[in-house]
Amino acid sequence: MFPLQFNQQIPGAAASTAKLAVYSPYDERLLGTIESSDAAALQTALVNAAALFADDSRSLSASERIRILSALANLMIQKMDQLALLAASEGGKPMTDTKAEVLRAIDGVKTCIEVLRTGHGKEIPMNLNAASTGKLAFTHREPIGPVLAFSAFNHPLNLIVHQVVTAIAAGCPVIIKPAETTPLSCFHLVQLLTEAGLPEGWCQPFVVSDITVARQIVSDHRIAFFSFIGSARIGWDLRSMLAPGVRCALEHGGAAPVLVCADADLKKAVPKIIKGGMYHAGQVCVSVQRVFVARERLSELQSALVNGCQNLVVGDPLLEETQIGPLIRSDALPRLQGWVDDAVADGAELLCGGRSLANNCYAPTVLLNPPIDAAVSCQEVFGPILCLYPFDSIEEAIALANRLPFSFQAALFTESLDTAMLGLRRLKAQAVLVNEHTAFRVDWMPFGAGQHSGLGIGGIAYTMQDLQKEKLLVIHSAALNNWA
Repeated sequence: MFPLQFNQQIPGAAASTAKLAVYSPYDERLLGTIESSDAAALQTALVNAAALFADDSRSLSASERIRILSALANLMIQKMDQLALLAASEGGKPMTDTKAEVLRAIDGVKTCIEVLRTGHGKEIPMNLNAASTGKLAFTHREPIGPVLAFSAFNHPLNLIVHQVVTAIAAGCPVIIKPAETTPLSCFHLVQLLTEAGLPEGWCQPFVVSDITVARQIVSDHRIAFFSFIGSARIGWDLRSMLAPGVRCALEHGGAAPVLVCADADLKKAVPKIIKGGMYHAGQVCVSVQRVFVARERLSELQSALVNGCQNLVVGDPLLEETQIGPLIRSDALPRLQGWVDDAVADGAELLCGGRSLANNCYAPTVLLNPPIDAAVSCQEVFGPILCLYPFDSIEEAIALANRLPFSFQAALFTESLDTAMLGLRRLKAQAVLVNEHTAFRVDWMPFGAGQHSGLGIGGIAYTMQDLQKEKLLVIHSAALNNWA
């Protein structure tokens, strides 16, 4: 299968000699090359998208979009093993988890179809006063326009479904830049969309050798919607460059808090906390990072977490038994090591892990009581590190959980309905999960961030709603004067 090769996917753009090489983060094998796009090619992509959207003869009816997406779902089912191998190879996520991602991506396409079938406008009541007499009014949903999307590496297939397939389902042409470390899954999915019958120009993926080239098109007035998944520093900077009136959705990250209360069922909580913190080596925007535990349960919890983390299988993501794969970039290893070493030097107790392993992997790590101003306590770790902090009251735990400028998903483990409802009301998060880890997600639920963590609400249906505008039509006719 490897190495793969993809040419530029922007119709009318001149060929380029520049190539982006994609390597396995585990063993550094060459997985493929993609022709890079330059500034002129990206301008061509903008021209293509704007012209396509302006030409009613090239628009896709709802029935056509349903047909194309149904064909795409069938192709993805037929190629599940190939999709999983590709995503696991370039992203480093263990094969078992990657197969689950492929199934999620397929379900995401099907959910787009369901939303497309059930989406509709609504009638606005008239004839309620003299001014509205003789009128009929209703709303109609229509595509917002060309979409520009920048994606992330940690779900190289499913995120593309959320950013590309939703746009197509909503009737919008889309220009997509996948993460430079995991672009092959994106280009392969676009290839499947073409096989499914998507006309030329509806989805234009690109990679660049110089990120400043991609930044130049963000401010273009022809873009109607900007979707970004990645770091807060870059996301907020790009948002400041958008043309007036451009809608956007930003999904950054955080340092997700989990509260383990005195009455928590640890037999249920421990495996969920480990899964939420160690899934994809902690490289997820809602990974469990900060675990606040009632002091009387600290010894029991830390023993169980250490035992569980030490028994995780770290290694080759292509092996079914692997539970934690490599970090996506080698430069993440010295950063993590430095953060752990600094925390320990300042008083944290290293309970397990805390060291680099072969093949760009990092040992699952548990730290006890790192200082609240340590990097592992106040910045997004994006690695397989759990930090434990004891608390003496639920009010103290909530205050500690809320002290950072992030607002994404938070969790608490308790058997008390009153405690759960207190957490729901007072935890600074867009979602509060009770007796579940913070990385839980199904693709039809709202999924969004606030404060430094991002802007807007994701999830298939919510994204499709953002990608359309609701237009009002008012009809005045004497025949409607006595309309019931």
